[in-house]
Amino acid sequence: MGSQQIAEHRQEAEIYEGEAVCMQKSRLLLDEILLPRGLLPLDNILEMGYNRTTGFVWLKQKHKREHRFHSIGRTVSYETEVTAFVEEHRMRRVTGVKTKELFLWVTISEIFVDDPSNGKISFANTTGIARSFPVSAFALPLPLPDQDKHHHNKHLTKH
Repeated sequence: MGSQQIAEHRQEAEIYEGEAVCMQKSRLLLDEILLPRGLLPLDNILEMGYNRTTGFVWLKQKHKREHRFHSIGRTVSYETEVTAFVEEHRMRRVTGVKTKELFLWVTISEIFVDDPSNGKISFANTTGIARSFPVSAFALPLPLPDQDKHHHNKHLTKH
């Protein structure tokens, strides 16, 4: 379904290619719609498109990816194509995103922040059941300090 929608919205879309520019543009888009930057932790993004007229966005990555959001204990799966219709504080008709609930993968169809002041972001499935988590769980992690600087070489002693 994603590829068909991409074809329908491609003509008037801003389209970017290459991992670095797609990563940057996807984060800027999340900033623009006021959702946390770490919401789409995708790797090897080949293409990103955004049709501002319809609000349709797509991301194509080389491989399917699973990501663990440790602070909330949830694993999320991202297909090679992720699509959504975006607006402020909301992604609707999401495709290509699933979360693991107990032993089942549940398709996510909507991601939204109803009340920005409460610091919660919600994820709804196709049946309308939603779970909320702290927005902070989806913030980008701070880079770790370079561990090589803190690693001391062992001194060799002569016998």
